[in-house]
Amino acid sequence: MRIGQTSIVVFFSLLASSVLGFAATLYFARVLGAEVLGFYSLILVVTQWLKLGGDIGVASSMTKRISEDDRPGAYFTAGVMTIGVLAIGCSGIVFLFRSAVNSYVGVDAALFVILLVFVGLFSSLVNAGLNGSQLVHVTGLLGPARTGLRSLVQILLVLRGYGLTGMILGHAISGLLIGVVGSFFLPVGLKRPRFEDFRSLFDFAKFSWLGSLQTRSFNDVDVLVLGALVSPALVGVYSVVWNLTSFIGTFGSSIRKTTFPELSRADADEKRELLSTVITDSLAYNGLIAIPGLFGGILVADRLLLIYGEKFTEGATVLGLLILAMLIYDYQNQLSNALNAIDRPDISFRINLVFVLVNLVLNVGLVLLIGWVGAAIATVLAATVGLLLAFY
Repeated sequence: MRIGQTSIVVFFSLLASSVLGFAATLYFARVLGAEVLGFYSLILVVTQWLKLGGDIGVASSMTKRISEDDRPGAYFTAGVMTIGVLAIGCSGIVFLFRSAVNSYVGVDAALFVILLVFVGLFSSLVNAGLNGSQLVHVTGLLGPARTGLRSLVQILLVLRGYGLTGMILGHAISGLLIGVVGSFFLPVGLKRPRFEDFRSLFDFAKFSWLGSLQTRSFNDVDVLVLGALVSPALVGVYSVVWNLTSFIGTFGSSIRKTTFPELSRADADEKRELLSTVITDSLAYNGLIAIPGLFGGILVADRLLLIYGEKFTEGATVLGLLILAMLIYDYQNQLSNALNAIDRPDISFRINLVFVLVNLVLNVGLVLLIGWVGAAIATVLAATVGLLLAFY
């Protein structure tokens, strides 16, 4: 498919996924309240960070190496073997420190975290194979299917009285089923890897893992810090605001997912003019949705959050700040995406390292200083620093 057509497919798929997620979150906020949403958000945040440890950039490296069309089956197999070993190691650590995990979340969640880590890494492997094979439109369509199935299963389980447990099981079941469906579309098969294939994956992954850490830092550090310093109810309100903010990032995300394999192939073929054109176009169209969304979100924040319940209107100021952060972060990500695609993850590594450190320090400092709104301010400032470095 052409880049423009693929971008449209991925964008509307992500948009549909966000709408379904919005509807489900609205239902859970009304039925279960902010506190249960806070517990659920903390479980997902812990899972995502552990999943990062079970990946260490290997999935991104798989996408890059498979897209170069040189021994794709061997790279895919090497990635599966590596992530499989890491997943077992992460799960063992969670089991050993299950008391600490349960204490942080506030409920018995360790076994659920282990389950979600395995499901999440399985999905990452399938998506890496599809994206590297330039089937981005397939992963784009699987996104809303996963969200729709997850919402349906979660709602059914909540209606049956399973509450938080139903939400977690719905998340795991949908991820597993959609991952299985996605595997049927994989054009790459298993092939015995050589030592050089593992080394090639790690040569890219040793830099790209920090890009994944940066994404987790942007999405989750504020929730992670808030989980330790404020009540679960405020974490729930903040998570709902993040859910709304995801609408703003859909178009930029679709552009990045579509252009990465195209840029990677153009770099491998030394088509410098095509590289320049695609990068410039990605920046030009990035703000098409985000900029109007910023002003719209600020104007209707109170009324929008009131839909979830009176408690959630506390997040009106946070909503405007997070939309601004998302806009800035999207521009930074377009530039970092291009750097990774042209096989310069070392530059992205340094940018991401600064971003992660700034975001973490500012989140802790500002939350302690001015309360939970400080988390949103910290995210805006960290995104700005990252954008300036990426542009430079």
